[in-house]
This record gives sequence, structure tokens and C-alpha cells, in this order.
Amino acid sequence: MRLSYPTLPRVLLTGACAGLLSALALGRRGRQDAGSALVPLNAPSHWLYGAKALHQPRPSWRHTATGLLIHQASSMMWAALFDRVLGSTPTPSTASLARKAALVTGVAAFVDFKAVPERLTPGFEHGLSRKSLVLTYGAFAGGLLLGAMLWRGAQEKPTDVLAQA
Repeated sequence: MRLSYPTLPRVLLTGACAGLLSALALGRRGRQDAGSALVPLNAPSHWLYGAKALHQPRPSWRHTATGLLIHQASSMMWAALFDRVLGSTPTPSTASLARKAALVTGVAAFVDFKAVPERLTPGFEHGLSRKSLVLTYGAFAGGLLLGAMLWRGAQEKPTDVLAQA
């Protein structure tokens, strides 16, 4: 899949929103379930550093930076799929955006927990309750929706000041 302008900025915006909202949910739920906001944020670093990374409660470049980078890169990948699902619909309704965000998030959860080998799972499922996982993926869907709505709003507003005069 080749991303092109304006798809790339749209993917970057929706991916950033989804990654940020889900990272905030991970931190909050990590504090609740694992006693540290960083446990679920560090967990994706298990891709590179093994099972020991799944329960790291302290900040570190090795685990926190790597975990956040993996999480954000994954968010961008799912945002690219979301963009493809949206297709070329000029101004989809908010309900349509929400349905498609939920669909893509459901696919992401299926892939994360059922379709990939254990070594490539997000890792945060080891320190979070099922409720926390649902809330985290809900935040991810909300981030996709937020990003799409921000993009739509930016497209509907005139950017040429001279055109307004």
C-alpha cells in the first residue's frame, strides 16, 4: 500500500491521536492494574528485549522509549488501514467514522491477540485486566475517530484568508 498526499497527513494525524489516547489509557489502567503506569507502556519492548520487559515498572530508554515507539508505529499502521477503509468518501458522517474506527480497532485487537505469535503481541495484556484492555482499545478507536473528525474539520474550513475577504 503506497500512501500519498493527502493520505499521509491524514494517517499521521489519526495515528497520532489513536496512539496518544490509547497510551494515556494504558498508563492509567497500568497504574490501576499493575501498580505502575509504565508497565503497559514498557511492555511492547518485549519484541526486542524478551519477557523481562513485560513487567518493568520504571522509566528507561531501553523499555519506555522502545515501547512507546513500537506502540506509536503500530498505531500508524492501523491508522493507514483505517484510511483505506474510509476510502475516498469526501465527508463521511460521524456515525460512519465511528463504525469504521470500531471495525479497524476490532481487527487490530484480533491480530494483536489471536493472529500473531506471542513474541509480537503488544505485551501489555500481561499486566492488564480484560476490562483495561477493552478500555484501551476503546480509547484507540476514539483516537481514530478524533483524528478523522479533526481532519474533516480542517478540510471544511477555508484556509485562504484572502478568500474570506
